[in-house]
Amino acid sequence: MLTTSLVQADSWIQFDVHGLGQQFWNNTVDGLAQGGIYALIALGYTLVYGVLKLINFAHSEVFVVGAFATWGTFYLLGFRSGATPELSLAELILFLAIAGIASMAASGGVAVLLERVAYKPLRDRNAPRLVFLITAIGASFAIQQALMLIFGKNQQPQIRLLQPQKMFEIFGASVTNIHIILFVAAILLWFVADYFVNRTRLGRGIRAVAQDPDTATLMGVNKERVIVVTFLAGGLLAGAAALFYMMKIPQGAVYNGGFVLGIKAFTAAVLGGIGNLRGALLGGLVLGLVENYGQSLFGGEWKDVVAFVVLVVVLMFRPTGLLGESLGKARV
Repeated sequence: MLTTSLVQADSWIQFDVHGLGQQFWNNTVDGLAQGGIYALIALGYTLVYGVLKLINFAHSEVFVVGAFATWGTFYLLGFRSGATPELSLAELILFLAIAGIASMAASGGVAVLLERVAYKPLRDRNAPRLVFLITAIGASFAIQQALMLIFGKNQQPQIRLLQPQKMFEIFGASVTNIHIILFVAAILLWFVADYFVNRTRLGRGIRAVAQDPDTATLMGVNKERVIVVTFLAGGLLAGAAALFYMMKIPQGAVYNGGFVLGIKAFTAAVLGGIGNLRGALLGGLVLGLVENYGQSLFGGEWKDVVAFVVLVVVLMFRPTGLLGESLGKARV
């Protein structure tokens, strides 16, 4: 046996190499799917930081709004918690598309409203960066409390339109339809975001403002429009992540459900290189893998700790993250 322990069998921490080896490919498949969700949320942090040098801690609540919008859409369409409905492929795609549009619209709208109400007045007054950070934290709590007043403290009953089904195996690890949808969707949406930033006119404006806002304004770039578009794009991606999260996680939406997930997504953004779209994707996938491997190696209660320890170690040797290139320096 390769299983070892730091002390006795009842130790508060384990070091289960055998368990890691047995679950390696299962952890890899599930980690990539979970990492896709982190990556989509991390893109919102990266976009806003790249343009405003602002860590938008309220972005996690933008995600939660999308989760409630997804749940509410399923409910209004007549679905309830319990048995998964029998739907044809066309019906499933239609209902998921409706929920996705509602989720992205809700998250995108809240993100833009947040920028207009909370951050724009501070920019107009040339407030210090610390004030922006404090405002972001305050806005996060404000949105949380608003959701609690509307939906209550308890999580909503889970509504699922699609049950996980095994599609094929990789080295003995089961790959389900949910895994495929999450991973493929994350990659596709990242390509859309990357193309938008690096190949469109609005994207050039975003990169120009990220690199030098004053010069960009002198060259005719509408800075305020760029900022609104940036928040909107981040909100849309968070809304998409909320739909996929509700498909994967066996629990319903809850008002404070974005706190830990938001911190992990921010960790993913920093891990890959804050302000870097490619870094957000890489950081999300790496974080998903690391925390799943750590869960098997050290025990489930150490899952979150392992992820943050890896972040600290990476930043000790590479402070700019794994890729380190800023949004303003992205290639055309």
